[in-house]
Amino acid sequence: MLIALPKKLALCLLAASLALAGCQSVNTTNAGAVGVDRKQYMFSMLSSQQVDQMYAQSYLQTLGEAKTKGALENTGSDARRVQLVADRLIRQTPFFRPDAAQWKWEVNVIKSDELNANCGPGGKIIVYSGLIDTLKLSDDELAAVMGHEIAHALREHGREAMSKAYGIEIAKQGVGAYFGLSQDSLALADNVVNYSLTLPNSRANENEADLIGLELAARAGYNPNAAISLWKKMDAQAGSNAPPEFMSTHPASSSRVTSLQEAIPKVMPLYLAASKKG
Repeated sequence: MLIALPKKLALCLLAASLALAGCQSVNTTNAGAVGVDRKQYMFSMLSSQQVDQMYAQSYLQTLGEAKTKGALENTGSDARRVQLVADRLIRQTPFFRPDAAQWKWEVNVIKSDELNANCGPGGKIIVYSGLIDTLKLSDDELAAVMGHEIAHALREHGREAMSKAYGIEIAKQGVGAYFGLSQDSLALADNVVNYSLTLPNSRANENEADLIGLELAARAGYNPNAAISLWKKMDAQAGSNAPPEFMSTHPASSSRVTSLQEAIPKVMPLYLAASKKG
């Protein structure tokens, strides 16, 4: 016997069905020696090319603003070091995903006290000079940072987050319509969603980037042990201002170091082999 559903409940279920139908299970990279093989769920209507194009526009805007301020460094020592390290890391990316060899990679350094670096979708890299100069990074430590950021791009964590946001929005609208939630209630629901879903997955993404970045650096001939000294420097810099792990999108430094130490033996043979090749 067919049972007629209330209209609002039907809309809610339709929204959830659309969200599920629009998702596809993918694994963006090979597992590698570090064994990153988590299935990812992406909205089919949101292609890699679309995300790459959107980020490329934002990247150009960031570079334009830095150039206007005289903060875009193209010829200094930091820029030369970053480019050399990036070139070696980028040559290793096809091991994890062959199509990365055709990406339009870009590498830029921005003069700033900010302790940050990123690699956006499609291989658009920015390193802030404060990260290098304040922490006095060695080339091996710089490779650990950049390998981590490149890994985010290889795993398409940005597209994955956008896909999740689409699903959350569709589900939220459907649930809100059914239960008649007010805007205040929906805002509260947003916070619950952020802490119960988004942040834990972000921490998982950070761990994946740590592991793949570690292997990229090792394959490029950079000592994987530098990842440990890097995060100890970051931890010392953060001091008492470091947020509790359960409220942060990044793993606590102690957890991060433990995970990296466990993975180093897996990639050390790759580093030794690369070192012999010179």
